[in-house]
Amino acid sequence: MKMEARTLRTGQRSQLFVVDVDSGRQKLVAESSTLLFEAPNWTPDGDWLVVNGDGLLFRVPAAGGELELLDVPGIPGVNNDHVLSPDGSTIYVSGFDGHLYSVDLETRDSRRVSNDRGEDFFYFLHGVSPDDQLLAYIGLVVNADGTFTTNVYTIPTAGGQDRQLTDDSHPDDGSEFSPDGHWLYFNSERGSTTPGHAQLFRMRPDGSQVEQLTFDERVNWFPHISPDGQRIAYISFPPGTLGHPADLDVIVRVIEPDGSERDLVHLFGGQGTINVHSWAPDSRRFAYVAYPFG
Repeated sequence: MKMEARTLRTGQRSQLFVVDVDSGRQKLVAESSTLLFEAPNWTPDGDWLVVNGDGLLFRVPAAGGELELLDVPGIPGVNNDHVLSPDGSTIYVSGFDGHLYSVDLETRDSRRVSNDRGEDFFYFLHGVSPDDQLLAYIGLVVNADGTFTTNVYTIPTAGGQDRQLTDDSHPDDGSEFSPDGHWLYFNSERGSTTPGHAQLFRMRPDGSQVEQLTFDERVNWFPHISPDGQRIAYISFPPGTLGHPADLDVIVRVIEPDGSERDLVHLFGGQGTINVHSWAPDSRRFAYVAYPFG
């Protein structure tokens, strides 16, 4: 399976927004008609947002400004699966070679975290535990008939043995730790026999006590829990969507503390919009990327 950087289509732009979750007010932070950038992370101080584009990492002031290249030598291109360590000193990334890497943001030294599991196994990073001891990732296996099987795994940030938490034929993705480390949130199609009906779930970090969280007709991906543990933001695709493709009319939704759901933003996007944790440290703001035309 070959991985490479996505590019903008003719007349398309990348737009990075920050939205106030309570008021709905939005601020355009960065925009490009030449670079398709994706997947914003916040630094723990709330001053910067980190995105990927063209196989590289960039940062931009959260208040708005120009993209600045974060040079990370020794990695064969990065995709939209990257997370910052809780103290902000390290960024963990998924490479185009299907492996996970750790990058010290001060020295820019990098090391491979993942194991060699053969040419048909690919690591896709989504979360780091609050104690910075474990990475949550999706292990993708390319089957003999060309189909994919995806399951939730963890691996120590220092490197070590992989632990498989789900083991089934249902597509699983977007695994992310809760701020207290007591849960792993993810999306899965296990709640339906019809393809293209992913919903949100959570389970204990040992794979037990699986609970379904959403039950609607839309296709829900990438649950992100606010740092205070009170809200969940996620991206909702039109009914029947297979996977998490680009260039669709999608909704960023929020689950409130009382369990109610509401639409936060309607936009043109999908893949790249919020693949990774996008909450600000203050739990009041949320970042996302839209890809409009015209």
